[in-house]
Amino acid sequence: MGNSLKSARFLIESRLRDAATGNAQACYDLGIVYSSGSDGVDIDLIEAHKWFNLAAMSGNEHAQECRAEIAEDMSAREIIEAQKAARAWIGATSRRVA
Repeated sequence: MGNSLKSARFLIESRLRDAATGNAQACYDLGIVYSSGSDGVDIDLIEAHKWFNLAAMSGNEHAQECRAEIAEDMSAREIIEAQKAARAWIGATSRRVA
């Protein structure tokens, strides 16, 4: 179990690094991880919505569909929280890249 958890954590960290460079596919992958609870993480719809939102902003149509799907299971407050998190991520990564 320890090794699979370590490799799952590595996969997530590598996706986060790719997402920080604006990689829409990495954002989409993170949305899938958090919406399905795969790779040893707990399901977190707010986090999933954030990642699907970021991927959708880059034109990923699958991410737009997934975002709409999980939004049906979220409260308005959770969606607002997810949108704030996406804006915070954009702000943090744009400062890092600049």
